[in-house]
Order: sequence, then C-alpha cells, then structure tokens
Amino acid sequence: MNGSAWFRRTHRWVSMAFTATVIANFVVRAQGQGEPPPWVTYAPLLPLGLLLLTGLYLFALPYLGRRGEPRSLGAGDEPSA
Repeated sequence: MNGSAWFRRTHRWVSMAFTATVIANFVVRAQGQGEPPPWVTYAPLLPLGLLLLTGLYLFALPYLGRRGEPRSLGAGDEPSA
C-alpha cells in the first residue's frame, strides 16, 4: 500500500471516529444532567485535527505531482499549436 492510499484509508477511519464522538457528545448533552465533563466536550477535537491534516494532504496531492514529468492531457484536451 503506497502513502496516498494509506492517507485515504486513515482519513476515512478518522472521519468515522469523529462522527461517533460528535454523536456521543449530542447524546450526553441531550440527557440534560447539567454540563457534561470537559473530556466529552473536547473529545471530537483530536479526530478533527487529524481530519484537517489528512484532508489538506489529500487536497494538495494532485498539485504535488512529480516534478519534471509531462502532464497528461484530459479526455477532450488537445495540445495547443
């Protein structure tokens, strides 16, 4: 498995963890037993930070192509003369 595939897989799993922590946060708050403990409130921040880092990498990946290689033309593109 190459690096970009590893980042994609990590990004998907971290997004599921983030979703689960946000849902858990809403469930705890909906129980209405006062203010929840700080660790419940701040639990989504770690996965959110990881999502930011992996997402920025995946966003920049097409622009970080190998230098010196000619770019391939798209399906409808023709070379300019």
